[in-house]
Order: sequence, then C-alpha cells, then structure tokens
Amino acid sequence: MQKTFVLDTNVLLHNADAINVFADNKVVLPIEVLEELDEFKKDTDEKGRNARHVIRTLDRLRRKGKLGKGVVLEGGGVLQIISDNDYKQFEHLGLNYSQADNRILFCAYALQKQGEKVVFVSKDINIRVKADAIGLRSMDFEKQTINFDEIYKGWVELVVEKSKINQLQASGSIDAPGNFIHNEFLLLKEAKNSEHAALAKYDANIKKAVRLKYSGAPIYDIKPRNIQQTMAIELLLDDSVNLVSLIGMAGTGKTFLALAVALAKVINSQAYSRILVSRPIMPLGRDIGYLPGTKEEKLESWMEPIFDNLEYLLYTSKEKSSESGVLSRKQKAKRIITINELKTSGMLELEALTYMRGRSIPMQYIIVDEAQNLTPHEIKTVVSRVGTGSKMVLTGDPYQIDNPYLDSSSNGLVYCVEKMKGQKLFGHVMFVKSERSNLASLAANIL
Repeated sequence: MQKTFVLDTNVLLHNADAINVFADNKVVLPIEVLEELDEFKKDTDEKGRNARHVIRTLDRLRRKGKLGKGVVLEGGGVLQIISDNDYKQFEHLGLNYSQADNRILFCAYALQKQGEKVVFVSKDINIRVKADAIGLRSMDFEKQTINFDEIYKGWVELVVEKSKINQLQASGSIDAPGNFIHNEFLLLKEAKNSEHAALAKYDANIKKAVRLKYSGAPIYDIKPRNIQQTMAIELLLDDSVNLVSLIGMAGTGKTFLALAVALAKVINSQAYSRILVSRPIMPLGRDIGYLPGTKEEKLESWMEPIFDNLEYLLYTSKEKSSESGVLSRKQKAKRIITINELKTSGMLELEALTYMRGRSIPMQYIIVDEAQNLTPHEIKTVVSRVGTGSKMVLTGDPYQIDNPYLDSSSNGLVYCVEKMKGQKLFGHVMFVKSERSNLASLAANIL
C-alpha cells in the first residue's frame, strides 16, 4: 500500500530536495508549510536559501498540473498541497489549532482518518511526540543520518606478534594485518607485552601499513599528550591530506592542535598564505548583523575560544608560566598586540560561514570550528570552497550541538566523516581523552 508522508517545514529547511526522496509514495505539504516557507525566504542564511529553492521547485511542478489535486514527481510519487481542512473538528485532541505546528498535525490526522497510511516527518522532537500522542506514526528525516555509535574512528587497535612491530620500526612498513582504508591509523600492540607498541598509518597505494612521517613532532613547543593527538598531528602536517576532521569531547585538543599546526605552516614554513578561521554563529540564534561594529568586530565576539588558544601558542617556552600555562596580565597585553599583527599582516583572517558561499579559497589553512552545528548541505557548501593548494580542518563535538534540528547522528560533521572515509585526500581522528584538566575531563564524561 502506498504511504502518505506529511512533511513539516523544518524538513524542507534542512534539505531542500526532501520532497524527492520518498520513492513512489505520496508526499503532502499542508498549506501552513508554504506560509512558514514564505517567512524564511527573505533570510540570507542556509534556511533562507533552502526555502527559496523549495518554492522554486513547487513553482516548476505547478506547471505540470494542479498542486491541490496532486502532481507526479520525477521518482514516480505524487506531491499534493492540502489547504481545505476543518481544524475545529479536531478540538477534542486538546491541541490549539491557532498554532501552525498543530494545524500541520491536524492535516496528517485528517488524512489518516480518511484511511491513508500516514507517516508524519519532522526534525522537531516535540512535534513528533505530539504526533505519537494523537495516534500518528512519526519519524525524523533520516536520509542523511549516520549512526554515531558506529562512526568511523580513524584508527584501530590491533594485537600482533612482536616481530611485526620490530619489522615496522626497522624497515618503515609492513604488510597490513587486515583490511583497512586510506589514512587509517593502526595502533599495534604486542600480544605478550601491551607496553611494546607502535603506531602506523595505512597507505592504500602500496597496501601497506607505514611508519609515521612526523612521529608526533612538537609544534610551537607543544607535544602530543596521547596517541590520538599524535595521529592528529600526522594528518595536520601532511599537505597531501587536504581535508581533516577531528571529533572529540571538550578539552581533547582538537582546535588547539589545528591552530598550532596552522601557525607552523603559515609563519614558519610558509606552505600556506594565511590561516582562515570560521565558526557557525549559533549560540544566540541570530545573525552577526545584529551586533554592532564592522564584520571583524562582530566576529571577534564569537572567536574568543580561538584567541584563547592563540594567546598561549604564540609564546615561546620561556614566556609560558611554568606548568600551569597561565599568562600574566603583562604577557596578555603583549599578546593582544601580536594577534592584531597577525590580522593586520593578513596571516590570520576571521570569516563567518555565511559569507563563504561563492568563494574559492586557494593556498590557505582553513579551520572550521564547532562544525557539528552545520547541516550536511552546509558542510558540502563549506568544503567545496577549498581552492588549489588549500587545506581544511573540521573540528567539533557531536554531543554539544546548538542547532535545534540537528543531533549527534544527523549533523554535517559526522555525515562528512562517513561519506569521505577512505578517500586519499581525507583523514580523520576521533579523540577519546580530555587533556584540558582533571575537572574538565570529569565534567565531559559525567555531566
């Protein structure tokens, strides 16, 4: 039996092509969805672009027939817009029909009462709960959903014979003990002595596990504190790996290491012309245009975590305050001048993701922080901006998401990892240990 999928507005704002992914089934848009799209179409962000794309798609379909009666889609399904429901007849359900979300639910409920096999699709958890409460089958839009519990980690731990480890250390490579993908790390441990271990990276070109090229080399007096940080530095320093993703909880060193290597590549080796840093503008739920000042002044409000890391990294070991890493007031004053010099010299650029669409960015070391707040389509847009000779690093924690319609399985960062894994130009590391402080590690694990 053909199913009827009733779509909430947020599904179309999340993926503008959502109406075409339900095979040969019936897709229904309540008229309230079009009214809400009309509110979003004026926005300049990703939601606004998606709203305009959907409206243009509906306009093209309108030429094929009456949308109110149903128009055949390319995949064989039917799209129908419904506008003539008598919402007062559903007052007994206890939902206020003056709210658009509830009227969308009533449309689905009415179709089910007429005998159709209805599935209500929404990215909004609360409205899915409402749907279930009134007897409607509901689901998340899962076309671009990844099972985060099974996501590719970028590394695997293996127990091998002592001779394998010795051979890797002596010759630099060994036959891979299993099936692996390009740039996947192998943590080899001796069966009888787990302390005897070695780290290798799989090279799909020669089908061997090879010794690390950089072996966790210190960057700006910063040395890796664990195996995953060693893996990350290997990928960050390798110019042949153009896209790197680093996933982990707070305090694991993702952004810190990315900035350290970026400074080394731009200032020391001059392999790239500048560092470009960008973060999604999410916490206050508004565009940076509402903040006072120039674009740079607006962005600085969102870039404090970046500046915190740069403050520490740009000091020589003599200037750092003993073991604590705490900077004196005098040192901080000196550091602010140095960060400003980086910006005025053009070696450091801050950019809002809003303004990256349409750009081609060559010869730059690009860091996109908090990438878990991007949708799969936004990640595609951002990564496709990378020009010749550039490298991009995506960092984020899929368990700390501010976007109300994303979660650990549907955000663009994990989607990118799953789709790009195995590509020669891509490398990934999932961090497992916080190094910020004992309290930060405890909080990340139990709070």
